[in-house]
Amino acid sequence: MMRTRPLKVALLGCGVVGSEVARIMTTHAGDLAARIGAPVELAGVAVRRPDRVREGIDPALITTDATALVKRGDIDVVVEVIGGIEPARALITTAFEHGASVVSANKALLAQDGAALHAAAEQHGKDLYYEAAVAGAIPLIRPLRESLAGDKINRVMGIVNGTTNFILDKMDATGAGYQEALDEATALGYAEADPTADVEGFDAAAKAAILAGIAFHTRVRLDDVYREGMTEVTAADFASAKEMGCTIKLLAICERAGDGASVTARVHPAMIPLSHPLASVRGAYNAVFVESDAAGQLMFYGPGAGGSPTASAVLGDLVAVCRNRIGGATGPGESAYAALPVSPMGDVVTRYHISLDVADKPGVLAQVATVFAEHGVSIDTVRQSGKDGEASLVVVTHRASDAALTGTVEALRKLDTVRGVASIMRVEGE
Repeated sequence: MMRTRPLKVALLGCGVVGSEVARIMTTHAGDLAARIGAPVELAGVAVRRPDRVREGIDPALITTDATALVKRGDIDVVVEVIGGIEPARALITTAFEHGASVVSANKALLAQDGAALHAAAEQHGKDLYYEAAVAGAIPLIRPLRESLAGDKINRVMGIVNGTTNFILDKMDATGAGYQEALDEATALGYAEADPTADVEGFDAAAKAAILAGIAFHTRVRLDDVYREGMTEVTAADFASAKEMGCTIKLLAICERAGDGASVTARVHPAMIPLSHPLASVRGAYNAVFVESDAAGQLMFYGPGAGGSPTASAVLGDLVAVCRNRIGGATGPGESAYAALPVSPMGDVVTRYHISLDVADKPGVLAQVATVFAEHGVSIDTVRQSGKDGEASLVVVTHRASDAALTGTVEALRKLDTVRGVASIMRVEGE
């Protein structure tokens, strides 16, 4: 039997995502009510610019006083899609204090203060859901914290930023340089006027922190995530990757150490074999590859950004939270019981592709090989080409720690026969 009193929803933000949330709530009102067991009513919309025309939204619902809206006391669920740290943090906390559960898409806030927000939700017996914070429409957080709750997750590796994947895919497919590909992404609306958060890996790092925390039942903050952007990736790097049967992606990688005693979280460009499922992810799409003890290998794929895809994830959370509200229960909260230490990047073990500019003369390869041996880094393959006294030396290693590789490169730079280190790229997915 359906409850007649509607559940009231406050919407904070009415931009690309917020406007789609409001539209879907209106156009799918009957379906949402049937799925929830009660009608849902948009009770207020907090915005910064009240004079803008917002099609399909009653102007009487518009307010610039977000704090007063979340303090009303009759609000059942607050949907936060304004982003940033403040005032979002204060508004979410205030919502809990005044009896509302929260659905958020705020990856930056959750990566920085997720533990405090979860604690506030638990203190007041309310829900905090955030499926839309990581991979747009792709169901990922709920499978990790519910469907795989009985399994042991060992690795989460994925493409979690559509802008960077579009740029790298364009470089791979056309041979374009980074700036040319970025300009096209900007013209098509995939990249912001200031793309720093995307191309320098800040966006992906926030998502990696959230994923690692859920996957490993450990608090992982944004500061725990190693971050390396993709602005230095060149057409020459893609040419080298193709020679190895690889492509290049900006990856978020969260993994449990072999002994299970620690975890790592990192974001950086990496070569991956063309045979790996993530290599085929094109354009602005996202995909996340999960490896666990019992389920084995799983991949989640789909649009990772945009108004409608992100709103889909928000509405999914809204339905779940409203159902909990009617049933007088709450869904899963923070699970951080494992409390594993987060190891520094220096402890991470992987393969490396190193391109060196060297003198084209006898003995250079022997000198370079000696440096690798002295630092305990085993060489898998070497490729050398050159003429007129200059040469290029490409070394692909077996698995080695980041610290060992860093020491190796520092020693290589001191050799008179090494003119420079053209590029260093990690090799993942093998």
